Amino acid sequence: MNKHIVLQTDFGLHDGAVSAMNGVAFSVDSTLRISNLTHEIPQYNIWEASYRLYQTVAYWPEETVFISVVDPGVGTERLSIVAKTKDGHYIVTPNNGTLTHLAHSTGIVAARVIDENINRLPRSGESYTFHGRDVYAFTGARLAAGVISFEEVGPELSLDDVIKLRIPEATYSNGIIHGNIDILDSRFGNLWTNINRELFKKAGIEYGDAVEVTIVHNSTKVYKNLITFDRSFADRRLGEPLLFVNSIDNLGIAINQGSFADAYHIRSGVNWTIIIEK
Repeated sequence: MNKHIVLQTDFGLHDGAVSAMNGVAFSVDSTLRISNLTHEIPQYNIWEASYRLYQTVAYWPEETVFISVVDPGVGTERLSIVAKTKDGHYIVTPNNGTLTHLAHSTGIVAARVIDENINRLPRSGESYTFHGRDVYAFTGARLAAGVISFEEVGPELSLDDVIKLRIPEATYSNGIIHGNIDILDSRFGNLWTNINRELFKKAGIEYGDAVEVTIVHNSTKVYKNLITFDRSFADRRLGEPLLFVNSIDNLGIAINQGSFADAYHIRSGVNWTIIIEK
């Protein structure tokens, strides 16, 4: 094993929760290399947890163990699992939809239910509200350190039983592109869509073209205007909007040195749709 662990939660860093997870992992093996993906997932937002894994996992070495804890169902009958991706990464997570984007893009080849009789922090008592520390960090560390194999995590789970959220597909027809706002580039307020660059090419849209962009939340129109498709933010004046290709080769919408999301009160998810017409 390469001994890399990457942590993702909705815990924030205001208290000791993430530190406790680190401590459990280092107690298993002090030579583990632990990094953070993010601990700023909006509370209970499984969709965003799934997307952030998709955005990040492929850039890590094979056999890296990701521990993702966004777990509104903690303490219920939902399963705790470890999944193996087609590229050889491991994801330790609740079975609640967190694997959606990886299953759709990379592919999940196997999954196992964590056997808490073996893979649970000793002396963790009767608490059922901090599985991130007592189950996920402990199991993930044992897997990353080679204390247990993937097969020793617990019984196999059918891939049909791995829970997935609905992922809308971007479409192009009669000169119009329909897509969704998948996620926000939260630090800068940019919108990241599910419209890939190839679909934009199919629509015949080139750099410098102005297109009509409409954004709808459920059935309510919240934005409609002409926006230019640019290579970089520097192609626009300060405060002007632009379309651009983001770091995962999808279309993004931004305001140069401003927050598009905040300016128009836009958020992300399957209920936020975008229509682009040349």
